[in-house]
Amino acid sequence: MAGEFTAQMSVQRGRWRLYVVLFNTTARWPEYAFDRALPVPTFTERVDALSVLGFEPVPGAEWRWTEDSETPGDPASAVCLIAAIRVRSWTEAGA
Repeated sequence: MAGEFTAQMSVQRGRWRLYVVLFNTTARWPEYAFDRALPVPTFTERVDALSVLGFEPVPGAEWRWTEDSETPGDPASAVCLIAAIRVRSWTEAGA
């Protein structure tokens, strides 16, 4: 696995989960589940979770937050927050 990837974090089934998006593969995406909805995982907790998955933020990368709808196209739908950051695998960090 080489290059940079996008890691995202969102709430699913009442708890935060962090996952690394891998394109062009049938492999399961690396995922880490936090056991809570609140409080939102801290920056340190997110970096620790990425570390468990074998990734780290790309130097200078920052978490970006966006909102989406639970029901697409419905302006009355509950809001779903999604955080994203560029990451690299640890094997790339040492290359």
